[in-house]
Amino acid sequence: MITKPDKEAVRARRHARIRRQLSGTAARPRLNVFRSDKHIYAQMIDDVSGTTIVSASTVEKSVRESVPHGNTVAAAEAIGELVAKRAVEKGISKVVFDRGGYLYHGRIQALADAARKAGLEF
Repeated sequence: MITKPDKEAVRARRHARIRRQLSGTAARPRLNVFRSDKHIYAQMIDDVSGTTIVSASTVEKSVRESVPHGNTVAAAEAIGELVAKRAVEKGISKVVFDRGGYLYHGRIQALADAARKAGLEF
């Protein structure tokens, strides 16, 4: 049986392997996703300057009021729409998706699909 520290180590190795190939620029930032047991976080990062351009998470008060629990697929969809809306307002339409070493299913897939529907191009 794989224990929690082992799962985290496997995900960290997978994330490092992905990050060797991905890099965000100002024109095409990296959409990074972090999934905890209680919440989900998304941010767009310009790796050249090392700055976060846009971010959204289920910890924000406005999201907590609309979504009762931060660890559901519905919450991930809400974050995907919110981060895409904020990015489009800043003039960003193309991104590089960084799934953070998580498998592309469940909450990660829901966030990505919602961001695509809201106007982001991966």
